[in-house]
Amino acid sequence: MHHELACLTARLRVLAARLRDLGDDGYSTEAVIVTALLVILAITVIGVISAKVIAKVNSINL
Repeated sequence: MHHELACLTARLRVLAARLRDLGDDGYSTEAVIVTALLVILAITVIGVISAKVIAKVNSINL
């Protein structure tokens, strides 16, 4: 899981660098890209948390 987050962080940094190099293409494009990146990050975090919760639930013996 940690490796996946590190890869995602690296990809976000590369995308941010590309955006800086593009110049001023307008606020709306920038807002859409930032929003999309935040959604991807949120989905990843939810996936990591749910995997940990499911693993914990499966480890409980009744």
